[in-house]
Amino acid sequence: MNEKTTRQSGIALVIGAGGGLGAALVERLAQSGDSVGAYQAVLSLGRSTHPPLDYGDEASVLAASRWVAARCADLQGELRLLVVASGFLHGETGQPERSWTQLDADYLSQVFRINAIGPALVMKHFLPLFPKHGRCVAGFVSAKVGSIGDNALGGWYGYRASKAALNQLVKTASIELGRYNRQAICVSLHPGTVDTALSRPFAKTGLTVRPAPEAAENLLDVLAALTLADTGALIDYQGHRLPW
Repeated sequence: MNEKTTRQSGIALVIGAGGGLGAALVERLAQSGDSVGAYQAVLSLGRSTHPPLDYGDEASVLAASRWVAARCADLQGELRLLVVASGFLHGETGQPERSWTQLDADYLSQVFRINAIGPALVMKHFLPLFPKHGRCVAGFVSAKVGSIGDNALGGWYGYRASKAALNQLVKTASIELGRYNRQAICVSLHPGTVDTALSRPFAKTGLTVRPAPEAAENLLDVLAALTLADTGALIDYQGHRLPW
């Protein structure tokens, strides 16, 4: 767990704070303590925080949500911003597939667990922590390659499919969240290609790669500018809507 106190009302939470983008989001939010619209406190969760949040163990997700609820009560504040920055592209279980001949059940299971199932559990246990009145925003980091309409190159079956699943989960959750709080906003976010361990092995010459602090600032600017008309959409780091 990481907690940094700022000075305004409302509490922000970043899940996936152990990654490059997640850590940058926490740091940028903490630096906003003297700015308009800053948050009373910034909380962060991940596999190595205390309490830990492990997508492979729903009990840990539930326990982490109860911890956040308790911290909000202690701070006499309400959760107003939730950013889920977790993601998986490559690791010991496998690499992005170039062909259907490379499809592997273990890799697919891992990529769906982290990119779709885990965020779904976050929706289940954390979205109810939002207040029932007033603006609150949930942003789930997705990817442009999760857009079915934008897919012209093929490949990367598991990553594309898991992010497309995340986008559908976000769209569906945005509808229910709107019934819970009419001023609540829930979106998928495309951060662009960020210089992190997730994307570094796949950065190509000529591809625009941005440092994590810059990407974090871009995403937080986008989240701050969202309106109710944006809820349920897939939005990039420049504030543009992307096709499903």
